[in-house]
Amino acid sequence: MTDELILDVAVIGGGPAGLMAAETVAKAGKSVAVFEKMPTFGRKFLMAGRGGLNLTHSEDFERFVRRYAERSGALSPMLEAFTPKDLVAWAEGLGEATYVGASGRVFPKAMKASPLLRAWLARLEGLGVALKPRSTWKGWDGAGGLLIEDPDGRRVVRARTTVLALGGASWPKLGSDGAWVPLLRVGGCEIAPFRPANCGFDIAWSDVFRDRFAGEPLKNVALRLGAAKARGDAMVARYGLEGGAVYALGGAARDAALAGGATLTLDLRPDIPVETLERRLHAPRGGQSLANFLRKAVKLSPVEINLLREAFGLGLPSEPAALAAAIKAAPLAVTGVQPLDRAISAAGGARFESLDGLSLKGRPNVILAGEMLDWEAPTGGYLLQACFATGVAAGRAALGRLG
Repeated sequence: MTDELILDVAVIGGGPAGLMAAETVAKAGKSVAVFEKMPTFGRKFLMAGRGGLNLTHSEDFERFVRRYAERSGALSPMLEAFTPKDLVAWAEGLGEATYVGASGRVFPKAMKASPLLRAWLARLEGLGVALKPRSTWKGWDGAGGLLIEDPDGRRVVRARTTVLALGGASWPKLGSDGAWVPLLRVGGCEIAPFRPANCGFDIAWSDVFRDRFAGEPLKNVALRLGAAKARGDAMVARYGLEGGAVYALGGAARDAALAGGATLTLDLRPDIPVETLERRLHAPRGGQSLANFLRKAVKLSPVEINLLREAFGLGLPSEPAALAAAIKAAPLAVTGVQPLDRAISAAGGARFESLDGLSLKGRPNVILAGEMLDWEAPTGGYLLQACFATGVAAGRAALGRLG
């Protein structure tokens, strides 16, 4: 076992939070290295880019902050210090122009993560950041040195300050496996159990519906589960429902689904009042089948018509008022949620209450950032924005520790 050079700052974890912390430190002229256990950096960032890399959101800042629910108070100062506009300016500074989509989401015009990541890594190297892949953090030695295992064996890294940005516990094959939990728990850091976030809901479809309609979209629908409400698009999956509208229901809906016995209510025509639907359904049906009548009278698609049958049985109500009410509130029994390793993100992690700012109380020179902190948010740019913002905050906190 050998010692490496003493660093001002060691960053453990090469995702957006860790890389942003490293950039913040390096711009101040301090020595910094990033240790990443995977062969390459930003693997989960690249995975997010497969859907177009939704960097952030352009909505009003107060509304934006509320997306973080009970963690809005903890994250708000960091989001104010590195806002969505700051993130857009940062991306454009790397040569990646952005645009605002119809939903208010912000994307790079290239619609990929890889050009942005390449430019970012090149900038970091130009700033003198040492990028060290295949380097796994194994804890501390007796003198507080970082135990790093790489292809050459185990070594000790001496750093005046350390930033941990080790991710949550979703997508373990990309590096976020929560293996750090025992190391921090031994030191007295309180860890909220990990739960799937931004995950699909399990629904016991009939075999016929599953085989015929898995992969079909549900456009512009409204969902309700308990007190949680959301609007947007969803997708029929073989196991149930997924998509932005499902994820936007948030943590309370997820927890209710995990507890069992939850009912998801689906409004297939949220922009049309029930009275208007009823009036349209009073039109003469003639010899049309119910499916053709619904298709023509209220423009229901085959997947929507059959979803009503999943909710109410094959014998849908024929009376216009009852049929209109069914379209506005189709109940679907939720049997569970998709597991953590199939979730887009994770809830849980190091509780803010057990930290001093972002520092471990037992190790004040160790600062946390990113998804390993106990917060969650829906998709739509909120996840990446908070990772970047906590990375900046961690980098500034590290500089503060260095004096």
